[in-house]
Amino acid sequence: MLVFLKHNLVFFAVPKTGTTSYQAALKGKADIVMRGAPAVKHLNMRKYERSFGPFLRKAFNLHPERMAVMREPLDLMRSWYKYRSRLKADDKNSTANMSFEQFIELSLQFKPPSVAAVGTQMNFLAGKSGKNGMHHLFAIEHAELLDEFLANIFEEPMKIPRKNVSPKAPTPISDELALRFREERADEYALYDALIASGGYLSTPQEDTESAA
Repeated sequence: MLVFLKHNLVFFAVPKTGTTSYQAALKGKADIVMRGAPAVKHLNMRKYERSFGPFLRKAFNLHPERMAVMREPLDLMRSWYKYRSRLKADDKNSTANMSFEQFIELSLQFKPPSVAAVGTQMNFLAGKSGKNGMHHLFAIEHAELLDEFLANIFEEPMKIPRKNVSPKAPTPISDELALRFREERADEYALYDALIASGGYLSTPQEDTESAA
């Protein structure tokens, strides 16, 4: 997560949406850089509402706009699968000895095992209202819109290097399982579909939940 006090903006780091690259490119411009442990770097909206948002308000009288990047949900799962295939086969989170379909099946269990317990983008982006808590949401598939947005904010062109890229690995999946995944993640797909329908950038006015707390 990156906080830009001057620009009244918080950039949330949704896992597997290219945020490592953006953090590397923008950390020199940020006043606060949340990094290190995943729970810190990838602080989600609900935790932000409970603790970090109120801190920004009390410490800096800041009510920042929030932005994040989203990815096609099944493609995001492919990234997780590939990323974890780099782990040693005896690691509990390794996908080295399972197929992508097996990984998806595990992720859809009521309580997924550690290897597939990667959460959902909707759970990351939603506040206590259960709805998207971002003022500005960008599709990773339309990164040029995010780069343009940032260029306007910082008044200079943005060149974002690619970092933490997952290795190549085959990820075939049956139509039946893909459909089941979409049905199980209906709320996440509803938000993603709205994002794509908007052209890859969704601007959503938000209630100031921190000040209301």
